[in-house]
Amino acid sequence: MKKFTPDHVALLVALAILCVLPFTVTGYVLYVVNLLMVFVVLALGMHVVIGEAGQFALSHTAFYGIGIYTAALINTTWHPPFVVSILAGGLLSAVLGYVIGFLALRMRDIYLALATFAFGEAMQWVFLNWEPVTGGSNGMRMQPAELFGLTLTNDLQAYPFVVGLTAVMLWITVMISRSQFGSALRAVRESDVAAMAMGINARAMKQSAFAISAAFAGIAGGMYTLFISFIHPESLGFQTTILVLTMVVVGGIGSVRGAVAGAITFGIISELLRQALSIQEIIYGAILMGFMMFKPRGLFADRKSRVARAPAAVTSGGDAQEIRA
Repeated sequence: MKKFTPDHVALLVALAILCVLPFTVTGYVLYVVNLLMVFVVLALGMHVVIGEAGQFALSHTAFYGIGIYTAALINTTWHPPFVVSILAGGLLSAVLGYVIGFLALRMRDIYLALATFAFGEAMQWVFLNWEPVTGGSNGMRMQPAELFGLTLTNDLQAYPFVVGLTAVMLWITVMISRSQFGSALRAVRESDVAAMAMGINARAMKQSAFAISAAFAGIAGGMYTLFISFIHPESLGFQTTILVLTMVVVGGIGSVRGAVAGAITFGIISELLRQALSIQEIIYGAILMGFMMFKPRGLFADRKSRVARAPAAVTSGGDAQEIRA
């Protein structure tokens, strides 16, 4: 019989709140909750590449934008069920993420961060200047998403689908973390040489982490199109990358619960600071530096280190009970 943990209690409370919300709050609150769910998926994707694989990548927002524009263009051109457009955005992002993953084979630490940052900036330039496709600096007006004749025209209609997709992505992240594959990622994170000595293909692990992380970002972008009718490239800049990175670092690097808690916390903070756009980056940067210096494990990380258990879990078949999410 499985032990009933505080995490289970928190999950049940969260489910109860999410079920009650549509009947008790206004449209604006539902919009914020939908946005928080998108941030949760974005943070989970960054958790995979940074927290699990230890690859310091700053290209997450680029894949998020690719997911948004791919889903929006498919919706506008062919009007398929939104599941198709979301999966297409996730697949395209995963393919590009796998290609970008080649950088992780040749670069480490700050060099990898700079290279992926450059890719993110290049993609924002594409979003801003490829006017026939993205609308350029004028932005793009998106068609409402559809599902078997149902058109999603407001936050309330999109809400159950956004929450459902978030739940699926959270479940996938937990399964990855508890699997032998997740144990192998953590072994690579600690030492490429030690991981290869245990028979792990470090090159494949790094590229897979980039692809999975990019797919999460692309799917988050597709989710965004379910309740937003307009997108501007300025919202896909480095500020969004810093925001998601702050969510993961402050929540707790290497912790699924930390990524979720950080996404919700800083998603709310970003909404409260909407009228202070000029100082948002300063605030996020100060918070990020403070936590990196004084509390690098974050607020919600596991109390016990999983570093020592990761190699053992790989060699023993990745026992799910040995590695906590």
